[in-house]
Amino acid sequence: MKDVHSYLFAAVPMIAWVASGCLKFAINSFKHGKRAKEHIGNGGFPSTHTSVVSSITMLIGFTAGWDSPLFGLGVAVLMIVMIDATGVRRAVGENSRWINVISRRHPGEESSMLREKQGHSKIEIAGGLGVGTLIGWLASLIV
Repeated sequence: MKDVHSYLFAAVPMIAWVASGCLKFAINSFKHGKRAKEHIGNGGFPSTHTSVVSSITMLIGFTAGWDSPLFGLGVAVLMIVMIDATGVRRAVGENSRWINVISRRHPGEESSMLREKQGHSKIEIAGGLGVGTLIGWLASLIV
C-alpha cells in the first residue's frame, strides 16, 4: 500500500484549483456583492489555470530539485498555460466584446451576449503563480 505522500502529487493541483477558485470568488464577492456569481468563469484574479500548473511544478522543484527533468517539463507546460491565458484567451475576450457591440446594433435579431472576460492580465497571472507556488511549497513541507 502506498503512503499518503504518494497521493499528494495528485492532490496538490486539485487543492490549488479549489484554493484559487475560492479566492477568486471571495474577491468577486467583495467587488461585485450579490452579482459575484455572474463573474464566475475564465478570467479574473488569480488565474486558476496558472495556480494549478504552478503548484505541481513548484512541488516537483522543491522535492525533486530545480535541475530535475520533470521540473523542466513542468516549467515548459506552465509557460504554455501562461502565454495562452494572456494571449489567445485574452484575444477571444476582445473578439467577444466586438461581436457583442455588433449584436447590439441589430436588436431585431435574437442572440445572447458572449462573455467578454476570457483571458488574464499579467497581474492575474502573477497572482496565480503566487498561489500555486505557496501551495507547492506548503506541500513540499509534508513530503
